[in-house]
Amino acid sequence: MGTRGRLSLRVCGVLAGTALAASAALGAAAPAARAAVTASSAFATGPSGVGAWSAAVENEATGKLLWSRGLNTERPMASITKVMTAFVVIKAGHLDRKITVPYAVIGYVRAHYASSAGLRPGDKLTARQLLYALLLPSGADAAYTLAEAYGPGLGAFIAKMNATAKRLGLTRTHFSNFDGLPYPTGYSTYSTPANLIKLGRVAMASAVFRSIVDQRSYRIAAGSGHHAYFWRNLNPLLGVYRGAIGIKPGWTPTAGHCLLFEATRGGRSFIGVNLDSPGVGATVNGADATRMLNWAFSLPSY
Repeated sequence: MGTRGRLSLRVCGVLAGTALAASAALGAAAPAARAAVTASSAFATGPSGVGAWSAAVENEATGKLLWSRGLNTERPMASITKVMTAFVVIKAGHLDRKITVPYAVIGYVRAHYASSAGLRPGDKLTARQLLYALLLPSGADAAYTLAEAYGPGLGAFIAKMNATAKRLGLTRTHFSNFDGLPYPTGYSTYSTPANLIKLGRVAMASAVFRSIVDQRSYRIAAGSGHHAYFWRNLNPLLGVYRGAIGIKPGWTPTAGHCLLFEATRGGRSFIGVNLDSPGVGATVNGADATRMLNWAFSLPSY
């Protein structure tokens, strides 16, 4: 991918506002006019304090872009990749089929220092159960297991991911793997805020996908052919930000803190993404998403 997404300077501006003109107009305006000017000024200014290199937020119902930074800049998106992995599996169907966890997942997770759902090789789990392991604890072992089964084979599955991206019109997206890990390089799997919001919108239109990503945890009791499992959702907004219903966080040293998110309140829904937000360590924070959502919900008519 060469130098795609490698920016020498952090973009720190937002959409140009007209705060000075708005301030002058407020003095003489009638109350209704003042409210209109205030709303217009807020819309033009955008959310404050967003530190992500690339980000965007849209009205989910209308698709109207409310604010963006680096909207079409290609950047690595880490485990947000697993949204496409899940989407390909869900579209293929047969979610009640039982899949044996391959022994290769242990070496794969260790080799890449990857996030894991703690799957036990030899266990037989349904594809639906593996989707929870994929999307909640962001298990690379679950991604490997699903890709191997639904390819069939890893290479064939990755080809399906890229074919699906092309079909959806995600023209600035490429997958080199099924989990967003930084190989063969940190920039080999990439997308843009515009493409990721589109992917998120399509994925959330699936009742199966939507019902999984808004769960804070998921438990499987031990049964015939498998051990017991308990997975917590790594999404930092769930249970913290009122109205949050998904979607998927991700982190690698190259991608930084990333979050594809959606929230709904009072009949209004907003969907957005932040790529390479400030943060320490691998635990993704929801600070930038919170700033964007707070701002979007504050708009009276968008």
